[in-house]
Amino acid sequence: MLWKLLVTSVRPYWPLLAGVVFFQLAQSIANLFLPALNADIIDNGVAVGNIDYIWQVGGIMLGLSFVQVICAIVAVFFGAKLAMRVGRDLRGQIFGRVGSFSENEVQHFGAPSLITRSTNDVQQVQMLVLMSSTLLVTAPFMAIGGVIMAMQQNVTLSWIFVIAIPVLLIAVSLIIVRMVPHFRRMQKRIDAINRIMREQLTGMRVIRAFVREPQEKARFGAANAEVTDSALRAGRLMAAMFPIVTVVLNLSSVAVLWFGANLVDRGQMQVGALTAFLTYLIQILMAVMMATFLFVMVPRATVSADRIGEVLETDTSVAVPLNPIRELRERGVVELSDVTFQYPGAEQPVLSHVSFSVKRGTTTAIVGSTGAGKTTLLNLLPRLYDASTGTVAVGGVNVADLDLDELWKRIGLVPQRPYLFSGTVATNLRYGNPDATDDELWEALRIAQAREFVEAMPGQLDAPIAQGGTTVSGGQRQRLSIARALVRKPDIFLFDDSFSALDTATDARLRRALSTSVADATVIVVAQRVSSIVDADQILVLDDGVIVDRGTHAELLESSQTYQEIVSTQLRAEDAA
Repeated sequence: MLWKLLVTSVRPYWPLLAGVVFFQLAQSIANLFLPALNADIIDNGVAVGNIDYIWQVGGIMLGLSFVQVICAIVAVFFGAKLAMRVGRDLRGQIFGRVGSFSENEVQHFGAPSLITRSTNDVQQVQMLVLMSSTLLVTAPFMAIGGVIMAMQQNVTLSWIFVIAIPVLLIAVSLIIVRMVPHFRRMQKRIDAINRIMREQLTGMRVIRAFVREPQEKARFGAANAEVTDSALRAGRLMAAMFPIVTVVLNLSSVAVLWFGANLVDRGQMQVGALTAFLTYLIQILMAVMMATFLFVMVPRATVSADRIGEVLETDTSVAVPLNPIRELRERGVVELSDVTFQYPGAEQPVLSHVSFSVKRGTTTAIVGSTGAGKTTLLNLLPRLYDASTGTVAVGGVNVADLDLDELWKRIGLVPQRPYLFSGTVATNLRYGNPDATDDELWEALRIAQAREFVEAMPGQLDAPIAQGGTTVSGGQRQRLSIARALVRKPDIFLFDDSFSALDTATDARLRRALSTSVADATVIVVAQRVSSIVDADQILVLDDGVIVDRGTHAELLESSQTYQEIVSTQLRAEDAA
């Protein structure tokens, strides 16, 4: 997966890669000629006292050094640019893919893991691209070229390469193989630490209210210790690499000087040639050492690439139709026919053989006990999930055949847990319609019974909203979410228990305002308060994923035992209050 991901990511930027390769080759060629020129100066200049020759060859060496420096700077610049663009593209691809996921895929990976994959994992691959751009050409070229150039100086000492290089490669390979499992565990444990941190930040009020700070510190400490343990184990192996390289380098240098000195003493080798051979040996082993830096990053980048690939190769269960329909036959009409839905891995379906229809301009309420499947039923309409069997139709068209943008444009959803984004009141409301005017925003706020408290906020429409809407109360958050849906002006409104945080008086005013402002739209509402749905055109009573009764409030009071129990329970609660 790593090499496939790298090839796919680098391919659009082949000119940059070609520039990196060209300048690295130029740098390496210049570097290889320098020891030979140095040997020439020693043997033909210093040894015979030829000052002019020293200046002449020294000038060539100075020019090559200058070329080497320039090429190294340009190669690193191009390599960094290539790595940054690859990282940018990978993050964009992950974000785009996650944006197409249904709830099933998001829950499968988990939000903390998706965040880690788009940040830490991408960074590991990005760093590998940077190191590869800097070393991938230089290291092998320097190693192979160094062997050739060293053999030109003296073939007799070349046996040292036959021993030193394999020993170094085998030692490094054994260490890398042992590092891979540690890096794999480390990435999973980073997911865990991100999950715990996110839970603690989101649930800070609950933690403090129940005085759970010591327990949460211990939980985070345990996760932190696991990450540290994996990092230390990998770090110890990584630390063992460099002493091995240093020992092999030093022993090889001693061998060259020992056996080379004997050759010089017998007149079979010149001093300059011995110096050049030693320099080439150091270059070869340094090239292997540079490759070691690269090899250190490969295991962790491989794990990260596998995790990124899992996201990019996962197809959403909400498949995009090949030939999507972009026009509805009837605006505002909703129909479910024999719909059954079962979560992946669940033993029993959440919804079983659900069938009902909703006409435009009518209000349908869904009631039932906790866990009856009300929210799941509502989520099938905007295709947050796809029905396991049966047909869900909006506007006379099966949602599986409808263009997703067209479907979502027709629906205004207010979820059970309203979420506001960091920004201002206006930016949150314009999620529903980016082109909405301020007057339209104020009108939506008026209908949602939110205008009064927004006018009292500093900045009004420009008042800041924190991530998740933590700067406003639960009831205010619900009303702003309702206003956001109203700004969209859709054909179908889906309210998933969106009035639970409102007091009775505000709830009544909001519903009266809604009844006139959305008279032409279809309204489907999941409700807990029976008193707020008595005027609904149709009430569906859901029990264990099955519609057990349906009708108006008056009809259900006469014919539905389940509905009667819900009403009587709420009346007793109100009397007790």
